[in-house]
Amino acid sequence: MSIAYLGRESLRQLKNMRSMVFTLAVPLVMLIAFGGTFGGHGQVDAVTHLPWIVVTTIQVAAYGGMMAALSQAFGIVTERSIGWNRQLRITPLSGTGYLVSKLVAALALALVSIVVIVGVSLVLYHPQLSAGSWLLAALGIWCGVIPFALLGILIGQFAKPEFAQPLFMAVFMGMAVLGGLWIPLQIFPLWVANVAKAVPSYWLNRVGQLGALQSGDALTPALVLAAWTVALGALVVWRYRRDAARG
Repeated sequence: MSIAYLGRESLRQLKNMRSMVFTLAVPLVMLIAFGGTFGGHGQVDAVTHLPWIVVTTIQVAAYGGMMAALSQAFGIVTERSIGWNRQLRITPLSGTGYLVSKLVAALALALVSIVVIVGVSLVLYHPQLSAGSWLLAALGIWCGVIPFALLGILIGQFAKPEFAQPLFMAVFMGMAVLGGLWIPLQIFPLWVANVAKAVPSYWLNRVGQLGALQSGDALTPALVLAAWTVALGALVVWRYRRDAARG
């Protein structure tokens, strides 16, 4: 039943047009706005040595993937408010199956967002980058959104319906700014850049850049994102078991 529920949950998420529009509209607007500025001029970023349009596409793809992964919080909050999660506990569906289904659904939604954003950039701006580099960049970003999917699940487990939206926006906006997904961190004071290196969104952006470059230190972002994944995964399991014990 866990496998069947996993498939149904993923399909339900992908067929939710309101959720799809929510996770695609803003990133695509950002891509068109920023891509129109940098897309046709061939400028190169002095820090990454990548074309600006590639840097912009990676930032927006990371932004969209992160938004898609975190948005899992709203569905969980709704399910908790109507008692659906308690109903599932009296079925053969295991707790592990339930949590994995949420993670897989979040990753499916994030993958669609990343692929659409990269595809639109390729069609509109024809960035000079090999297919292999785009594949590695997109794959790196997709793998990098796993801790954000877990964070979205955790928010859904804790938040009450009336606080879900403000909490989501606070976490999402903070991660986007500190990750350099809106504006380059170079314009901030040095201490902000140092703080940013402790959050996963910074490394999500970085792993996409390293994939595009096909060179550099990929171990550090992998280790940081893995550490966040383990920590958040442990919190998700702890919270689920606590809720199950009380329910």
